[in-house]
Amino acid sequence: QVQLVESGGGLVQAGGSLRLSCAASGSTFTINVMGWNRQAPGKQRELVAAISSSGSTNYADSVKGRFTISRDNAKNTVYLQMNSLKPDDTAVYYCDAIYIGRHYAGQGTQVTVSS
Repeated sequence: QVQLVESGGGLVQAGGSLRLSCAASGSTFTINVMGWNRQAPGKQRELVAAISSSGSTNYADSVKGRFTISRDNAKNTVYLQMNSLKPDDTAVYYCDAIYIGRHYAGQGTQVTVSS
């Protein structure tokens, strides 16, 4: 079993920045893919960004150029640096991991961007 614990959410004004962290525990090997999804009130959960163990990244069009995903394989930790935040970025952000063919998700952390 893999456990994911997110941190770093909060309230920020539009144009500001936040950095989310997600620490994974319980894995014997390097986690294949780690990433972030988000869900805003009344909307479906959507992919924000993902990163493979080799460093390949994938971003939603809405965050390209503003968000950066990175990871520290030695620490099994993934980060999401969010710059130029917009009110539309307000959502609960969930950390996700794919490990030996199974999907794991964290409890989520709230990000609120005020206008």
